[in-house]
Amino acid sequence: MPAPCPFGSHRAAGALPQSAAHLDARLPIRGNELLIAVECLHLDSSSMRQIAESCGHDQERMRAQIGEIVRTRGKMHNPVTGSGGVLVGRVAEIGPDFPAHDIAVGDAICTLVSLTLTPLHLDRIGAIDEVAARVAVAGHAILFASGLCTRLPSDIPQHAAMALCDVAGAPGHAAKLATPGQAVCVLGCGRAGLLSLCAARQAMGRDGFLIGLDASKSALDRARSLHVADMLLDVDLRDPLATHRAVSAVTGGRLSDLTIVTTNVSGCEGGAILATRPKGRVLFFSMATSFTAAALTAEGVGRDVEMIIGNGYTEGWIDAAFSLYRSNPALAAAFDAL
Repeated sequence: MPAPCPFGSHRAAGALPQSAAHLDARLPIRGNELLIAVECLHLDSSSMRQIAESCGHDQERMRAQIGEIVRTRGKMHNPVTGSGGVLVGRVAEIGPDFPAHDIAVGDAICTLVSLTLTPLHLDRIGAIDEVAARVAVAGHAILFASGLCTRLPSDIPQHAAMALCDVAGAPGHAAKLATPGQAVCVLGCGRAGLLSLCAARQAMGRDGFLIGLDASKSALDRARSLHVADMLLDVDLRDPLATHRAVSAVTGGRLSDLTIVTTNVSGCEGGAILATRPKGRVLFFSMATSFTAAALTAEGVGRDVEMIIGNGYTEGWIDAAFSLYRSNPALAAAFDAL
């Protein structure tokens, strides 16, 4: 095996692991790696939705599809959505050259890097919770020297902590981009959307107009329970003209200064762009986004907006997400119910 690379290219035939077609998940680990006994996968919402729908929501077929992806790719990298998720497990072995991140053998941890770049071998696939996007598994995973992880907090239920780790980048960026006086739209009121609404409200204070949009009544009800949005709109976000009309109506034609896209369905690029004023910003924090569609749609409708790719990492993002959960009982209740 080639000399170990901190970014994992030695297990990706010299490529970066995320873009590689296959990763080598064989043991033993190298000196700069961490071995994890995996207990649970938390798939990103877009991937879980695609797998469930393609398998007719049949658990056996879903297990078979997940198993086939991991066997053929050496990682959980959905070939349709291109996305993965995160995992929870216990530290089984720490290589002598691995930056320890203040963890020890036996610690329960959640990875903070995508399953699309994490070498993974599964011995068993158990129960699948579609709503929570959780898959019970047994197997092992390997974290590279550049990989991030966090110990699971003892005061937050594990399923909630996993979900927070998976989507923490969305509120992390929302907190940095939202400012007082803005009109801010959050498209999609799932986990990432709920956190983004709370983070944006905290950043804006009460000086601004915060709008949440979703086509699901239950999602809007959960968002309403947070008492942070000024307006919640029932809109099919795949319909760009309907989305534009709805946002224009409640903002008096001003449109949104900042639009945050957290949907798990494709086809929402046009609505996000038309909901945003010229010179405004769109944060695409959805793995269902087609960046080609976003770029060409903005060009086609003549809308000069700054489009930002949602990076799952931003400084302090995990602690901030845990803090939002701890400080907002309504948010905690909404997360715990999912």
